[in-house]
Amino acid sequence: MAIVTLLTDSGESDHYVAAIKAKILSVNPGLTLVDISHNIAACDIAHGAFVLKAVFRDFPKGTVHLTGVDATSNRGDSSIALQLEDHFFVGPDNGLFGLISEKPHQGLVELNKINPVTTTFPEKDIFAAVAAKLASGVAISTVGIAMSTFRKLTDRHVKATKKLIAGNVIRIDNYGNLLTNIPKEVFETLSKGKNFTIQFSGEKFKKIHATYNQTDQGECFLIFNSLGLLEIGIYKGNASELLGLGHDSQVNITFEE
Repeated sequence: MAIVTLLTDSGESDHYVAAIKAKILSVNPGLTLVDISHNIAACDIAHGAFVLKAVFRDFPKGTVHLTGVDATSNRGDSSIALQLEDHFFVGPDNGLFGLISEKPHQGLVELNKINPVTTTFPEKDIFAAVAAKLASGVAISTVGIAMSTFRKLTDRHVKATKKLIAGNVIRIDNYGNLLTNIPKEVFETLSKGKNFTIQFSGEKFKKIHATYNQTDQGECFLIFNSLGLLEIGIYKGNASELLGLGHDSQVNITFEE
């Protein structure tokens, strides 16, 4: 079963997503199409990268991920197809793909170089056919011109010492929960046998919960979520609004000797 996923900032009230799917199925009607999301904030590369990074490894290897976030991109940005961690990605070279993995790519080509198409809708007119071909078993080397590198943006990383982990909120989810960039593995390495304090927005906590419902309604919880990242929330409430935290807000964990 060959799969093509779709991740765009097109929304769901217009014809765009249906047109992309129609193009893919016109190349190979036997493909399985899966919507990751079409509600990425308009041109928000960081949002798109976070969602794609969070889920692409859950799909079978060989899955093709068509990504149309800020698809018309910046002047001079290329359209590319990329093989990475045994998955394929098709979309604009606007930096998004550089945020989803730190592993070296396995294949990389520039699209739309031979008989180039000028279009305001590259998701349909360029990406869709390439995604369908890759999902149908066509070699990536045949769909474009070989490239050596693609654009990579600098992501915000945690700073860690024996006494401190300094992190930030990197995403506010649909529930108002605050997802940080503090990984569970880093915390577990530094916290062995030590008491700790988690500080943000003037609040201090000394406990991490195992599940969301270990607190009462309206109380703050802190967990390591399914992504292995520290998450802050209000049980049955909106943590971003109630705690006054937003994207890039600082979250620190200090350890006692």
